[in-house]
Amino acid sequence: MKTLKAPKLRSVLTALALVVAPGAAVVGTAGEASAATKISHATATSMFSQVGITWSSSGGCSNRNVSTCTSFDQLNLATAQGAQTLKRASGCALNITGGTETGHASGTYSHWNGYKLDFGKTTCVGNYIKNTFTYIGVRGDGAQQWQSGSGNVYADEGNHWDVTYYNCGGC
Repeated sequence: MKTLKAPKLRSVLTALALVVAPGAAVVGTAGEASAATKISHATATSMFSQVGITWSSSGGCSNRNVSTCTSFDQLNLATAQGAQTLKRASGCALNITGGTETGHASGTYSHWNGYKLDFGKTTCVGNYIKNTFTYIGVRGDGAQQWQSGSGNVYADEGNHWDVTYYNCGGC
């Protein structure tokens, strides 16, 4: 059996990522546990449209540097795939109200760093999350949280769901 060396493996992984999400860019090296495949706004909206996910912005825009916009620039590929997984598994209408734009809380697993999406609340989505995932308690800010079997965390922030995608949710 032939063993792939790191540069060759990196090339193979990059090629696979581009097949999954054309226009995606691989950030980091194969040896970095935190390396994430970042995608463009256009790639994300295409992926969301493919499964019927909608998005909206209070400012009617997609500029990452304006807090009233909803941007997907620099979104992690796994985050976009996680939203697709949620849509397919739940069968619910999903509307994204927050992406990678400025104005959210900072941190490693933040909106800005491509790990989080906000979804508008509907009865369907709420019932699916609460009946399918495991309740894990209250976050420091008071938001109740549920965790999927794959480890992604769904926090009820009152008027929307704040979801942290550590992976694609079994895509």
